[in-house]
Formats: sequence, structure tokens, C-alpha cells
Amino acid sequence: MSEYIGAIDQGTTSTRFIVFDKQANIISVAQKEHEQIYPKPGWVEHNPLEILNNTNEVIGAALARANLSAKEFAAVGITNQRETTVLWDRNTGHPLCNALVWMDTRTDQLVQRFAREGGQDRFRSKTGLPLATYFSGLKLLWILENVEGARRKAEQGEALFGNINTWMAWNLTGGPQGGVHVTDVTNASRTMLMDLTTCDWDTDMLTQFNIPSTCLPKIVPSSAPYGEIKTAPLRGTPLAGMLGDQQAALVGQTCFAPGEAKNTYGTGSFLLMNTGTEPVQSKAGLLTTLAYQFGKEKPHYALEGAIAITGALVQWLRDNLHFFDVADQIEPLARSVADNGDVYVVPAFSGLYAPYWKDDARGVIAGLTRYANKAHISRAALESTAYQVRDVVEAMEIDSGIPLSSLRTDGGMVVNELLMQFQADILKVPVIRPKMVETTALGSAYAAGLAVGYWQNIEDLRANWGVDKTWNPQMPDTLRDHYYQSWKKAVSRSYAWVD
Repeated sequence: MSEYIGAIDQGTTSTRFIVFDKQANIISVAQKEHEQIYPKPGWVEHNPLEILNNTNEVIGAALARANLSAKEFAAVGITNQRETTVLWDRNTGHPLCNALVWMDTRTDQLVQRFAREGGQDRFRSKTGLPLATYFSGLKLLWILENVEGARRKAEQGEALFGNINTWMAWNLTGGPQGGVHVTDVTNASRTMLMDLTTCDWDTDMLTQFNIPSTCLPKIVPSSAPYGEIKTAPLRGTPLAGMLGDQQAALVGQTCFAPGEAKNTYGTGSFLLMNTGTEPVQSKAGLLTTLAYQFGKEKPHYALEGAIAITGALVQWLRDNLHFFDVADQIEPLARSVADNGDVYVVPAFSGLYAPYWKDDARGVIAGLTRYANKAHISRAALESTAYQVRDVVEAMEIDSGIPLSSLRTDGGMVVNELLMQFQADILKVPVIRPKMVETTALGSAYAAGLAVGYWQNIEDLRANWGVDKTWNPQMPDTLRDHYYQSWKKAVSRSYAWVD
């Protein structure tokens, strides 16, 4: 009997395999980090083969820990770091170069090239996206223009493009021996190559970016049987769900009604609001993106505010400045001072994403005096996450016309209660942490389970959602306004650093 659903959660810093039961309880989990490669300032790469090997390793480890075998799984889903770009040889399965990670900024010159005629928003009405280094299409173009033999192989159909979900699915379902070359609508919508309304590759965008259609995967729903896994230990299990990580968290949080929103606090932070079956064009600097498509149902859309650096700022304080040894130590360090000492950290390491979209911004620490110490900087680093989320919430309220009544949260940073309270204070709305915070993996499990009938409908999924803790705003309005105005001043100091 198939009792469980498996979820491959391939993130920016690590890969996990999580086993869920029908009530969305975690039965087993295994995780492994992969190397972050920084060849030049602004360049960020991953080794796709290392990620693939880690995936096979964590699947085996999670199954071994719970003494499970393939026959006990109804299906497996994939969720992935979005926009990260891979181009590989279809005959050998070897990548033509390292993966270009979503936060990599090497395409800044390409952004400027295409923005000269028509501006940053010239493709927004069709793709929902501004011209930015963030998205996959220009990363693919960079590879085609800079990696020897890449364009020739892509044009001849010998090289295959995909985000990490496509790379994983192709390898799991056979690789060079008949692997399925697909991507779901949510990941396709992050390439800048897909038409939002048709959910198909757009021939005009392919022409504009000079990208051959022969290297592109087939676009499929987020929840559908794609093929059987051919690799041990899950051989024979259907691969049936696929969602970009932030859309997966939206599904995991069961935000299925227009106006429902969630924020995921991870390496970056991503606020998504379900807008229903029609795309809503943003006038306030947000992204219009696919939320999910279940089987043959109409696709659902979302507004998204993407913040590049939140949890990664904590890692930077740990790894580069050595403020503490493990990330969890930031909370007691930040609590050791009463406030931020009027210090503000703007982590524009890869420019500023929503709602500013300034590729030329770089990180600043503002308001330093001799009074400030590492505890104040640590507290300011946590607070920067909350300020950036407020920036996005205000933009989302303008675009949607829907005031936020509460914020559902998930991701690694939600264990930080100082941050969660400050988030409630700076937003002036309740912040809710669900019982199950692994919503990204859960969302891909839900998609896979719906595809094979393990769960019958979204009401089955809603029944699994429950509240762990709620933080209510406590901060006086005058203090809230002072903090936020000072934050805005600090943000303005980060602009136009790169010539």
C-alpha cells in the first residue's frame, strides 16, 4: 500500500528529501548542503552534478531512517530554487558549465542592452517581469554567448536548458536514456520567455533574446504525472508534482483563495498573494507570476514581492564577519541590546529587488557611531528583513487593492521570535506561524499527491493547516514611523553605487 508522499526540496544552500503522510506529518527527513561558488564579485554558481548526487544521497538517507521502500510511496514532487539556470549535454548528461544561481548578477550588461530600447518594463505586460539580472532567460543567453560550443549544441538540440526542477526531473526519469524534459508553469514563468496568458513559450521573446526553442523543455501543469523515477531507491515511483519554491510554499500554506498571502523567510524572502485565474499587472514594482496549475484546471496567478537577501545576511554575519558561530546565536546577541542603536543594514548585495528593482545598489550599514557594537548590527540585520517585507506589503496593497489583515509565515527564519515580533510591529498586523513550517516541501508533496489521487481536493489540504503561534503588534505608532522613515533613508543611500 502507498502510504506516503515524498518531496525533493532543492534550495539555494542545501537539498532535502522529506517524507509526508496524509495528515502532512513529517515521517522522515534528510538534508545536505552544497558548495556556494563565487568566481568573481557578483557571480554565484552551483555545481549541478553535486546537487544531483546530494539529492540521491538524501533520498537514500531519509528512506533508510524510516525503513521505507519505493512501494510505500504514492508519488514524489519537486520544489526548487527558481531562476537558477542549467544547460547540459543531452547525450552525456554533463552540464556545459556551472549553474548560474538566481542571485548572480553577471547579466547586468545584458539588462542594460535590452533596457536601452523600451526601458526596464518593456516586456512586463507579456511576461509579468521587469528586466533584471534575476531571471533565467538572460542567464541562458549569457551561457550561449560565453560558453564555447553552447550555442551550436543548443541550436542542434544537443543541449537542454532548465531550471533545477527540470535538471532533476530529467535525471530522475532516465537522463540520457529517455529522461523527461519538462518544466512546470511556475518555473517557466520565471524565465522571462513565457507568455503569461497562454502559458507557452513566446516566440517574440525567444527572438528578442536569440534563444533557440530546440533547447527548451515542455511546459506542463504543476500537478500531473510526468513519468516514473528510474533511479534507486525510488525506482517505479511516479514523479507527479513540480513547483518553484515560493509557489510551493503558497500551496503548502493552502492560500487557494484570491487575497490570501504568505511570506517565506529563507536565503531571500518572498511574499506571494493569490490573485485568482487572471494575471494582475503590477504598477508598484511587484512581479506577476504563476501561482500553480493543478491538472487541467485553469492556472492561478499571484503577485510576488521578491527580496534577494534576508537569511543570507545572517549567514554573511556568521561566515564573513564571524559575529557568531551558528545562525541561531543571532537572536540572543540581538536581544542583548534594547534596540538597534539607530543602526540600519541595507543588504543590497545583489542590488535591490522588489519594489525598487535597482541593480546598481549595493549594501550599506548606516547610522554607525562609536556607541554601536556587533549586537546592534545583528539586531539591525534582523530588522532589515522586516522592513523589506513591509516595503513589499505596501506595494502589494497598492496593486491588489486588498489590505493585508494578517501574514502567514514559513521558512527557516520563523523560529526567530524577536524577528517575528518586530515583523508584526512594523507591519501593524498579526504574524502567524503555522504548525507545519516546512511548507515549501509540503506544497510540492501536495501537488504530487493531488495528481495521483492521494489527496482528493484542496479541502483535504486545508484540513491539515493549523496555527502554532501568533504575534500581535505592540509598538507605538510614533516609534514605528521613526524606524521605517530611517530605514527608507538608509535604502536611498544604497542607490547608484555601481557605475
